[in-house]
Amino acid sequence: MTTAVLPTHHRTVLIRGHEIAYREAGPVDAPVLLLLHGFPTSSHMFRDLIPRLADSYRLIAPDHLGFGRSAAPDAADFDYTFAELAELTAEFTATLGLDRFALYLQDYGSPIGLRLALAHPERITAIISQNGNAYEEGLGAEAWAPVLALIAERNPETEEPVRAIRSLDGIRWQYETGVPAEYRDLLSPDAWHHDATLMAREGQDAIQLGLIADYGSNFALYPAFQEYFRTTQVPLLAVWGEGDEVFVPAGAKAFLGDLPDAEVHLLPTGHFALETHAPQIAALIDDFLARRVGVRP
Repeated sequence: MTTAVLPTHHRTVLIRGHEIAYREAGPVDAPVLLLLHGFPTSSHMFRDLIPRLADSYRLIAPDHLGFGRSAAPDAADFDYTFAELAELTAEFTATLGLDRFALYLQDYGSPIGLRLALAHPERITAIISQNGNAYEEGLGAEAWAPVLALIAERNPETEEPVRAIRSLDGIRWQYETGVPAEYRDLLSPDAWHHDATLMAREGQDAIQLGLIADYGSNFALYPAFQEYFRTTQVPLLAVWGEGDEVFVPAGAKAFLGDLPDAEVHLLPTGHFALETHAPQIAALIDDFLARRVGVRP
């Protein structure tokens, strides 16, 4: 890993006429690590990880459509579903000429990336799952109760509790919950204020409610994701915040049922583990990819 700080470039590319923003760092001929963020954040969540790996890997972190600095077309003009976001991600990788890459999956990034893996398994060299779920065991009961109610029946009564998830307080809860006291002062308030500002933009209500209501389509694919694991035996590293109440540690341990050689590390932090443990996660990734994929000398 790097001892000098290498630059991170902030770029955009047009996909289907939509501007997709992304961060990129590292040599253009290095092995690629595609970083897929979750809700309610953006590639901003990788700001501390990217420089730590950029001497050995080409790191590319797009903002999903509707998130971060990417375009956010009105929900009346774009069908915000996980299937559509996965297809856009596939087109993004093709446009950038990425034909082989490892995946870093967190939260929403997990079903988006795993849909990409189902469609193009030959492109995936490894998976790093950081609180990126693929099993029912990983769903925290209390956190998911309002979302499951919305999925079961979308109406004004089920929408209102879900709206609270993307409020400033709701976003702060996702950052702070499960983080032990000794790590709390590593959490930057800038992170949840950054996310909350973007989530408060005009049009976000319809965009985010639509995506959350569509999350049930990911549950339907869990058996296919698990079959993909069993069939390919893709190298997988799970680095999870053990205090996460959204995707609980049982989801990390569940990988071992389908991937006996998976490596699972539970860290003393929460849903956004990079906020407190970026150095440790970078070291785990570097070591894992060197041993399991052979991308370092």
